Amino acid sequence: MNKAIPRYNRRDKQEFARNLRSRVNEYFDKNKIDRTGGSRALLKALTMFAMYFGPYTFMMIVHVSAWQYILLSAVMGVGVAGIGLAVMHDANHGSFSRKKWVNQVFGYSLNLIGGNSLSWRIQHNVLHHSFTNVRGLDEDLEAGNIMRFTPHEPWKPRHRYQYIYAWFLYAFMTFSWVLIKDFKRITKYKNLGLLEGQNVSYAAAIATLVVSKIVYLTYMIVIPLTIGGYGVGIVIAGFMLLHLMGGLLLAMIFQPAHIMEDHDFIEEGAPALEQCYEAHQLSTTSNFGAENKLLTWYCGGLNFQVEHHIFPSISHIHYPAISKIVKATAEEFGVPYRSVPTFGEALSIHQRTMKKLSFPETKGSMAMA
Repeated sequence: MNKAIPRYNRRDKQEFARNLRSRVNEYFDKNKIDRTGGSRALLKALTMFAMYFGPYTFMMIVHVSAWQYILLSAVMGVGVAGIGLAVMHDANHGSFSRKKWVNQVFGYSLNLIGGNSLSWRIQHNVLHHSFTNVRGLDEDLEAGNIMRFTPHEPWKPRHRYQYIYAWFLYAFMTFSWVLIKDFKRITKYKNLGLLEGQNVSYAAAIATLVVSKIVYLTYMIVIPLTIGGYGVGIVIAGFMLLHLMGGLLLAMIFQPAHIMEDHDFIEEGAPALEQCYEAHQLSTTSNFGAENKLLTWYCGGLNFQVEHHIFPSISHIHYPAISKIVKATAEEFGVPYRSVPTFGEALSIHQRTMKKLSFPETKGSMAMA
């Protein structure tokens, strides 16, 4: 990889990091709890798959009306986001099951719904988790100059109204993945030498990518047009609505986790990070809606983003429990633990952050006024 890789300051808050990991390990050892998802994760996976493939199967068996097709496509959008958040996410982190092959199978559910498991693992596991909010390495901060996610990003006039159009563009997130971004990323990662770290050749990666995209577009577009007997307009409309719904839901979960006004943002090319890994995650990440059990269930515990970033190999079903340990340890050692009480408030803060970033004078810090 050619980009400069900043080093974490392992000596900073060393006692905090050591005690935190020790206490979380003790929690699992003392209670004899499996760190993976087990049957609870499997049941949730089956529910999410049913939410996605159930409406699709019904539409292919029963020729529904246009408005019913649209409605069922919207339900599929909720299901596709659920699969991404609560199934493939754990699987690609290796926390869905103790068995590697099970994680691999459920990880490839992303390919089944139009994405690419390999591209996602590199973008998310290797880059985003390793360099959270570090400009130039964390691709979650990149928006093709259309939006400005960090005060270190050069301001452009087009950013002035980003807080108004951001949510519209967020809704197209999965469109971009399915049709364009996966192809660009695989080539980019090949040039950066990141495919080698995954023990995958460029030819194999491209072949898997192309085949999975063909399979996806065949069952989503071709089969409804031919076997389903639906018109082009309704099929395209349903396909778009599915992705708009899925993209918006995913953005509503991921954006308030890191793009918040009190978070740290690191400049591109920084040779070193001031903190240890664990403290850095706490300075760039926020929880939200921790008491909202339905939200926690649906989004795969990713409203406990702090716990996920420090312990990505632990299944999301354990985050509510270990969050108490993380919070208590952070308070003991004087490390900030960010948690917004409600989902709505988190979205509001993110919106306010996007507005602050729409002004050219917002540079360096976005501490609350």
